[in-house]
Amino acid sequence: MTDFQTIHYSVSANGQIGTLTIDRPEALNALSTQVLSELEIVIDQIAQERTVRVLVITGAGRSFVAGADIAEMAELTPQEALAFGERGARVFRKVELLYCPVIAAVNGFALGGGCELSLACDLRIASDKAKFGQPEVGLGIPPGFSGTQRLPRLIGAGAAKELIYTARVIKADEALALGLVNRVVEPDALMPTVTELAEEIASKSPHAVAISKRAINRGLQSDIDTGIAIENDLFSNAFAHPEQREGMSAFLEKRKPQF
Repeated sequence: MTDFQTIHYSVSANGQIGTLTIDRPEALNALSTQVLSELEIVIDQIAQERTVRVLVITGAGRSFVAGADIAEMAELTPQEALAFGERGARVFRKVELLYCPVIAAVNGFALGGGCELSLACDLRIASDKAKFGQPEVGLGIPPGFSGTQRLPRLIGAGAAKELIYTARVIKADEALALGLVNRVVEPDALMPTVTELAEEIASKSPHAVAISKRAINRGLQSDIDTGIAIENDLFSNAFAHPEQREGMSAFLEKRKPQF
């Protein structure tokens, strides 16, 4: 894969788990145009290759992503801000729609664009040192990378409005109580916990996991009856896939499936 200046990408020895690390520690991994561009290239390549079964996104140093790059944003015109916001929204949507599950390993600050990046992931595992927030209104702007849309969908409108309107930064335990994260662990346990979870997911049928993700994502944008129809369609089509035959044969034969 292409060499990058602001991110690193690696794949586990068995080829099943990819790890994407945003690496601008001097700027607390702030999302510049360059970071977003490199992130998009990697996500596009992963989507094209379709080899990893789980993607992990994390940050280098003491920050996950501290936000968008304010130094770059400060003098933007409205037209330039539109392009910047559209780029971030497009990249995060690609993360959200990636064929495989994406786990955010939140090691530190997840503020503004960093919180929004974690929201685009399927699961969020946080260090107890992590902090979350959408502090944009303190800068005279609203969230710009889809935070006003994903945060209410995840934690409810009331809680999301309070966080956005107040620009409060919350600790990991409060994020857990709100349902913003799935688990909180000690810093040294973060990557082992995420790796264990990723390996557990990767051991299951990749096709079944992928279509389950598709059903959930599409259903959340639909009414319940449409969502049920989407699920029924994906469920029935799974019976034409070899992983269905392997999974059920293994169950009946009392052995582990080979996916």
